[in-house]
Amino acid sequence: MNALGKTRTPFLFILDFDLREPIVIPLSAVDPQQMLYAINGFNNVADFNETAYPPVQFQLEPPDEDAYLKAFEKVMFHLNRGDSYLLNLTMPVKIDCNLSINQIFHKSKARYKLWVRDKFTVFSPEPFVRIVNGRIFSYPMKGTIDAAVPDAMNKLMTNEKELAEHYTIVDLIRNDLNMVAEKVRVDKFRYAETLQTSRGKLLQTSSLISGQLPENHHEIIGDIILRLLPAGSVSGAPKKKTVEIIHEAEHYDRGYYTGVFGYFDGKNLDCGVMIRFIEQQGDQLVFKAGGGITVNSNAREEYNELISKVYLPF
Repeated sequence: MNALGKTRTPFLFILDFDLREPIVIPLSAVDPQQMLYAINGFNNVADFNETAYPPVQFQLEPPDEDAYLKAFEKVMFHLNRGDSYLLNLTMPVKIDCNLSINQIFHKSKARYKLWVRDKFTVFSPEPFVRIVNGRIFSYPMKGTIDAAVPDAMNKLMTNEKELAEHYTIVDLIRNDLNMVAEKVRVDKFRYAETLQTSRGKLLQTSSLISGQLPENHHEIIGDIILRLLPAGSVSGAPKKKTVEIIHEAEHYDRGYYTGVFGYFDGKNLDCGVMIRFIEQQGDQLVFKAGGGITVNSNAREEYNELISKVYLPF
């Protein structure tokens, strides 16, 4: 990333959660038969005929609740002991869908979309960081509720657990940006957005944080991204210990799920967190999902929130 940044060569990057199989490739070398991306309007996608797709059939197999509760209890043990303040607990969820991951990619409506042949597709609403004219922006997203719940907006914005979780992630991301930028500030705190899904609408809260990068930031673009990983919203705080607890509690490989992907165009950068993620495992499609856990979390509510995030964005 640094080498391509120094020559201002546009590139695509796909970084898995544990950085075991990172992909960095010049945009000119991306084969659309193997990889498709659409990032806030920037894409390598040809026109497609959506009307040719069959009516969507989508079902999920609820994840093992006992397994979730055991993982939740392990997380709560560490939270109560003070090892972590916030931890993103996730699980794989088997789904049945009559569309391929390529068709899901094409049909999806999301800010950050990616398809990797025979591996996965992602349709994420969450930015990781953007770099525009030397300024870096982050948009941590924490707090979700079904918009159909009576008085949903008020319940989301006044929920003490959700507020505490959001304060924690904003503080974490602000500290992260301070490692790579100067004049870091919270430009906008805790605003709500509506997401349309195949199972109804969701409300989610985000904040906007920014800072000023050095003039030569394009030469160290890889160093900047690496120092900010893993994304705080899908790991927790403090990061190092929290990631250790995640590996202890989850008992599965996240892979590219909750990693980040994006592009550098030679001057500016845009990338998203790989949430809302479907992995192809042979003939089985697996949706990976989760949510933030704090000492105030309720196991049943968190389990239901995880299920609410298993959807198609159309």
